[in-house]
Amino acid sequence: MTQPDLLLIRYRDAGLRIATAESCTAGLLSARITEVAGSSKIFDRGFVTYTNRSKQELLGVAEATLGAHGAVSEPVAREMAEGALARSEADVAIAITGIAGPGGSEVKPEGRVCFGLATRGAETRTETQDFGALGRENVRRAAVDHAMSLLDAAAGTP
Repeated sequence: MTQPDLLLIRYRDAGLRIATAESCTAGLLSARITEVAGSSKIFDRGFVTYTNRSKQELLGVAEATLGAHGAVSEPVAREMAEGALARSEADVAIAITGIAGPGGSEVKPEGRVCFGLATRGAETRTETQDFGALGRENVRRAAVDHAMSLLDAAAGTP
């Protein structure tokens, strides 16, 4: 698990800034990144877009994408990350959208979380993790931990 202080050092040394676009984690990733002193050097801004409408209004996620794939999908995670990057001064933007629980469906079970990682000058990457029905709090923590790992890996790529 990537610690916020290590992320701070890597991004600060690389001269990179981060933006977040969060749905099911509702700002937990932003809070994790900024829990260390000096994080203002690497953290530009965070968007909490819990509803489909907020994803559209704040990040520019297309209604057609939401309609075709649903909020918990890699296409929506991609548009969230790209929207956060376009609407910030960050070099790297990460998006999280998923089903923390309880609930879910056979098609989109509890614990499914989609991630988007957009970097300036590079192709946006997406992936889906199925953390399982760990309970709401544990799914959200697992999603934040995974996002921190993705950010850590991206520190050398832009």
